Amino acid sequence: MKIPIVSVSWLQENINNPELIILDAVLDAPPHDLQIAGARTFDIKNKFSDTSIPLPNTLPQPQAFATEARKLGISKHSKIVVYDTKGIYSSPRAWYLFKSMGHENVWVLDGGFPAWEKEGFAIEKVALKSFKEGDFEAHFKADMFKNKFQVLHNITSKEAIVIDARSADRFNAETEEPREGLRSGHIPNAVNIPFSKVLKDGHFLPKEELKQILPHQDQNLYFSCGSGITACINLIAYELISNNQPKAIYDGSWTEWGQDYNLPIEK
Repeated sequence: MKIPIVSVSWLQENINNPELIILDAVLDAPPHDLQIAGARTFDIKNKFSDTSIPLPNTLPQPQAFATEARKLGISKHSKIVVYDTKGIYSSPRAWYLFKSMGHENVWVLDGGFPAWEKEGFAIEKVALKSFKEGDFEAHFKADMFKNKFQVLHNITSKEAIVIDARSADRFNAETEEPREGLRSGHIPNAVNIPFSKVLKDGHFLPKEELKQILPHQDQNLYFSCGSGITACINLIAYELISNNQPKAIYDGSWTEWGQDYNLPIEK
């Protein structure tokens, strides 16, 4: 895979490229008022998730993803930069969705909107826009996602290490889960790396620092979190230091695992 992030200075230098599309990876409610000038709203929760499934932020069907992407004017040859208002939070999920649909030319804006605004680069008010329909096609890579049965099998097969991005107190069952009805604890044998540990001031840590703090760099990795969002942050952190070994997102994450009493947990 290509390096998954770009800087705000890179984006500013390339902003007039006609193939470039900037996406504001929206997850918050109510939505925010300001965006990078020319950005388009990538609505993760309502447009780019399967809302027919009772779990939050679930992987959409490839055809549904392609339809929504075309509505945003995205084409097969588009160069996509995704960002979010927190610096690094929801944008890695948008990046990973495009990657899983076979679109390679996509990057996360390191530092996101705060870094862009801090440099004094152009911003504008968020407004409803329509775009000339693109010709985006989805070529889904199913191996980039794992379901609960595959994660359950992995507990005994040990084909991969599960990396859990939740906070340590949630991982260790020292606090109640924020979602009602979920057990506390973690998937057996999982390793806890709170996503905040790979970030500083809304940016990913430098490559050398990531190399020092991230374990299991040469093993197959499955990434989990609360609902499939922050798991993608940890995945990118590993991608920055080692992009050779297989990686996948457990999409149901703890929202699914924690409510299914047939699945084992550790505390």
